[in-house]
Amino acid sequence: MPDSLSLAEARRLVLAAQGFGRTPRGAVGRRQLLSQVERLGVLQLDSVNALVRSHYLPAFSRLGHYAPELLDQLAWGKPRQRALFEYWGHEASLLPLEIHPLLRWRMRRAAQGRGIYRQLAEFGAQRGEVIARVLQAVREQGALGAGSLSSRQQRAGPWWDWSEEKHALEWLFAAGEVTVAGRRGFERLYDLPERVIPAAILAQAEPDEAEAQRRLLLRSAAALGLATEPDLRDYYRLDAADCKARLAELVEAGALRPLRVEGWKAPGYCLGEPSIPRRIEVSARLSPFDSLIWARERTERLFGFRYRLEIYTPAHKRVHGYYVLPFLYQERLLARVDLRSERAQGRLAVHAVHLEAASPSEDALPALAGALRALAQWLGLDGVALHCRSQPAQRLRPLLAKP
Repeated sequence: MPDSLSLAEARRLVLAAQGFGRTPRGAVGRRQLLSQVERLGVLQLDSVNALVRSHYLPAFSRLGHYAPELLDQLAWGKPRQRALFEYWGHEASLLPLEIHPLLRWRMRRAAQGRGIYRQLAEFGAQRGEVIARVLQAVREQGALGAGSLSSRQQRAGPWWDWSEEKHALEWLFAAGEVTVAGRRGFERLYDLPERVIPAAILAQAEPDEAEAQRRLLLRSAAALGLATEPDLRDYYRLDAADCKARLAELVEAGALRPLRVEGWKAPGYCLGEPSIPRRIEVSARLSPFDSLIWARERTERLFGFRYRLEIYTPAHKRVHGYYVLPFLYQERLLARVDLRSERAQGRLAVHAVHLEAASPSEDALPALAGALRALAQWLGLDGVALHCRSQPAQRLRPLLAKP
């Protein structure tokens, strides 16, 4: 095996590990969907619903048309349907159930006030009586949302303007004393783990912290294909000191191999001897929270693509738009498209189109048009409407009109 890889080889290795280029034949069922989620190891959750909730998009980007209800069942369905659970993986995330024992050390640290937001840690230290009262309410009443427990009279304000009960539930959730039983809209419904997580999972022996962290790093390496130490650390948000210590142990044991990568200042790490595809055939829109691109520095290092989320940027300061999806075609990120689901009008609205190169390949724009039509169809929308007059949009317009 060579000691170094070209950047093109690194990209193909990463894309294959992330599940691109494997579009299944026929309808996508539960088995294929779960296999893809297990391959990624984590789906980041986000509340923005301008297009569709973000956690639904990664599977569509890789598998094509599937029923979102299948993912709902895996995450929040009846006990026998569940294969995922919610916790802090890469931010708020859906994770395969087999990862639960690997995160109990994080839950224990949270119960000690470590590894969680400072304000939440302070609440846990100071408001034990509220936490005990809320936990008892969950025991007695079953799955509850924060709103049904709130004692406050005034309407909630910004993100941290939570009621005491919401703070208590989030502390209990971080500490693993409650988990998410379901969603009402996008509101979490909290219940005891023994009423949500299968008994067989809860009964599994908990590895010690070091072993759990090593196994999480191996999962990160498998999902990323090739990754620097910060890349591996970021996937499940490990502490720097923990990650560096565990990574050294895995390299010494031969479980991870360091490689030089063209243009990278730091070494990349991979599992054993990688199998690098000759090419990757893919045409996909990527959620801003897709694991392929959520690490912005890594995205720039791999694809030469500088990507920043502008949702919270004032409108007059945005460069590319509000909810911008990169367009992955073959092995490059070739465009950015600002999209909305206009559900009342039954259409997918394109508010901006930005090309990374003035003259993309001859088949790139037709592929983008086809990808937008496919996205609209998956979302149950009747068509695509261009709401911009840029030169790339004008080139795209006649292509969207084709069947």
